[in-house]
Amino acid sequence: MSPTGNVVIAQGGGPTAVINASLYGIVQEAARKFASTSNLWGARNGILGVQQDQFINLRKPSEESWKRIAASPGAALGSCRKMLSAEEAREAVSLLRKKDVRYFFYIGGNDSMDTALKMCQAASALGYEMHCAGIPKTIDNDLPYTDHCPGFGSAARYIAQATLDLGMDIRSLPTPVSILEVMGRDAGWLTAATLLARRNPDDAPHLIYTPEMPLNRQKFLNDVQNAYDCRGWVVVAASEGVRNEAGESWSARRSDNLTDGFGHPLSGDVAATLASLVTSELGLRARSEKPGLLGRAAGWLVSFTDRREAEEVGAFGFSWALKGHTGFIASLERQPGAAYKIGYHAVPLESVANKTRQLPRDYITDSGNDIREEYRAYAEPLVGGPLAGYASLDGAQPEHANFPKGGQ
Repeated sequence: MSPTGNVVIAQGGGPTAVINASLYGIVQEAARKFASTSNLWGARNGILGVQQDQFINLRKPSEESWKRIAASPGAALGSCRKMLSAEEAREAVSLLRKKDVRYFFYIGGNDSMDTALKMCQAASALGYEMHCAGIPKTIDNDLPYTDHCPGFGSAARYIAQATLDLGMDIRSLPTPVSILEVMGRDAGWLTAATLLARRNPDDAPHLIYTPEMPLNRQKFLNDVQNAYDCRGWVVVAASEGVRNEAGESWSARRSDNLTDGFGHPLSGDVAATLASLVTSELGLRARSEKPGLLGRAAGWLVSFTDRREAEEVGAFGFSWALKGHTGFIASLERQPGAAYKIGYHAVPLESVANKTRQLPRDYITDSGNDIREEYRAYAEPLVGGPLAGYASLDGAQPEHANFPKGGQ
């Protein structure tokens, strides 16, 4: 007998290059296991679509269309950054109750899991049986209780390749200092991924700064000067979330008090601030680079490992809810053994909502300006295969393409 009731899926927070693969994974499972008489809806623009009664029929696209949607960046349903109150959650559940929605899935990160949790709590308080589940997504890779987050592998691939390419450029015509700003408000997982561009000691990046370690002004200047004295050019990777010893952001926007829908300060222009400091204090010409949203929207440089896992975790989340579970987020668990392999399990939403998993201190060097090689073993399988490798006139063979493919 097919399950009864209807299904609603929504997407929240910043999109990724593989967020729609998770949507596809849920849709596939639902289409297989639910009778055609059950409705399979997508809420437009995240939880706002539920509140505004704006839904789209997810059974309508053909299988061929779904495959193309799954391979597209951006949130196909539209997204939002909306902090849901308990009362708003009750109203949203009441609306879904009228539509006989028995399964609610929210694809998102830390804040979106708060929304999923509130929907679960509201359904329970109203005595309505609705299975609520979170499906992980974030390029920041900062959700706890999961080995990594769908979206991170593709963004890591992009930023590693961008760092490699930037190093090739700066090496040929020294700026002499180039500072690359990497997304990541509170955690340095993505900034650390620039390490994957370095296969030889002279390769970029030469300095890496993450939010987990305070960035002292004078130490930063000394680091840059020493790196420049060593080779005559420097590439620095700095997280947009780096802070000084007082916990104040290095962002040029620190004083504008702008926040997102969840009250988080908007950071940015860290690289420009640091580049200006290098020029004024050290007398070295410095440029700043900021890929920004390009890093999470680069569908052309997607990690196929990342896309596959994004689809699989969506399918797992639906199957687990179908077994009667609710109030959980689907999670990825790296299996023991030499070969990279991932399994899926469920974690209570309370353990994840509004919580941040920072880059472990063990991955950061004692000097605070670089990432240890141990991080490479963690991240390389996630980027889905080797970066582009380049040749040189001195006959040296490119070493950038030597790491394992990790299931591409």
